[in-house]
Amino acid sequence: MKIALTNCPPEHADRIASALVTEQLVACVNAFPVRSVYRWKGELQRDEEVCLLMKVAADRTEALRARLVELHPYELPEFVVLPVDEGASLEAYVAWVRGGGG
Repeated sequence: MKIALTNCPPEHADRIASALVTEQLVACVNAFPVRSVYRWKGELQRDEEVCLLMKVAADRTEALRARLVELHPYELPEFVVLPVDEGASLEAYVAWVRGGGG
């Protein structure tokens, strides 16, 4: 199991999350409003975004990345994958994520 993160414009968050869950690329997506400050093409940017925290089976990570790039409106979407300590996590929840949330 992995945790994948991306930020997107608020008006795209539900569409992206719903597609990823419906297509069983992720078991679950949590959406958090965030304020992002970053530099893009030499300019300081300040944007209201939604952070999508996605629970994904390790063997679906590549497919998730490919599909997220297709769905995402940004020229360079964030896609960061974090490891999960499965031994310390609730075993039944990890199994649910591995099963695609079904």
